[in-house]
Amino acid sequence: MTECVLEFDRVAIQLGGREILSPTSVQVGRGEFVCIIGPSGCGKTTLLRAAAGFVAPSSGQVTRRGQPITGPSREVAFVFQDYGRALLPWRTVTRNVALALEAARVPAADQPARIERVLATVGLGAHAHKFPAQLSGGMQQRVQIARCLAQEPELMMMDEPFGALDAMTRESLQDELARLVREQGLTVLFVTHDLEEAIYLGDRVLALRANPTPEQPSLAALIEVPLPKPRNQLATKEHPEFLRLRRELYQYLGH
Repeated sequence: MTECVLEFDRVAIQLGGREILSPTSVQVGRGEFVCIIGPSGCGKTTLLRAAAGFVAPSSGQVTRRGQPITGPSREVAFVFQDYGRALLPWRTVTRNVALALEAARVPAADQPARIERVLATVGLGAHAHKFPAQLSGGMQQRVQIARCLAQEPELMMMDEPFGALDAMTRESLQDELARLVREQGLTVLFVTHDLEEAIYLGDRVLALRANPTPEQPSLAALIEVPLPKPRNQLATKEHPEFLRLRRELYQYLGH
């Protein structure tokens, strides 16, 4: 593994008196793309929120570069599934991206160039002055990703960001995200219910199980994805190793 930037050290989380996540230990290396799968209610989003500092562990700790995470940080960006609610409808694309810079107190004079750069990066340069209602779902999600990139984060947390999109748009954004991760050197934790998406994007796939017990803890499997990069929607998904991983991981979706 490359340099460790994020570590879950025996992290357990209880909500409403119920153990959502039993003690779980995982390290994430710099520039690594880790996908998280599992049945509904197994704690995927809860694990992601703990990594972002939104949820405090009941025991154990989450650290970033060896320092305990005690709350949200500008070094960590969070991309939500519901892009419609994540964007302010009365603000243009440019002004939605500017939210991240305003929160970081970036001087107003420095904002236009930075916004222009991130919009070009996600292919939205021609739509800077449109409002969210004038954009497709895929374009709205690109705006949310652009806003996160404007933070210049070290870590990107993504909670089923493409789950509400049609298949063609989802595949297009998967490839766009993979390109951004390569070019920006981002470290990503990515929650998904789509097993093929997890294998296609991930360097590793972390599988969680629901209703953990001492005999069967939350962490069911952590599997390497040795498929060559850059990946291709057709060739990669026809690769024997892709099909083997799909068979191996299918059991963890709770079917």
